[in-house]
Amino acid sequence: MPDDTGARLTIQVKPGASRNMITRYADGILHVKIAAPPVRGKANQELVKFLSKVLGVSRSSLVIEKGMTSRRKVVLVKGIKQADAEAVMEEELDIRDSAS
Repeated sequence: MPDDTGARLTIQVKPGASRNMITRYADGILHVKIAAPPVRGKANQELVKFLSKVLGVSRSSLVIEKGMTSRRKVVLVKGIKQADAEAVMEEELDIRDSAS
């Protein structure tokens, strides 16, 4: 995949959590808790909003390619390299782990 198309992240979502947070990144799967319920696309909207904030990209740069109604999703992040996206996620986990 050429870098200019963006990064693809496989995400396991747990909706209805107390707050939005990345819980772990293992075996190429990002585990994310989302505060919104899985009703009428609210969890997907909240996931896009949360990821855009964490990655520092616009919401329009994020596209859920697979898993619109599933907890396992593939999200395309346009304009960012795969390695950069993964590094940001790992850094986010390190920051969260050192704060607790």
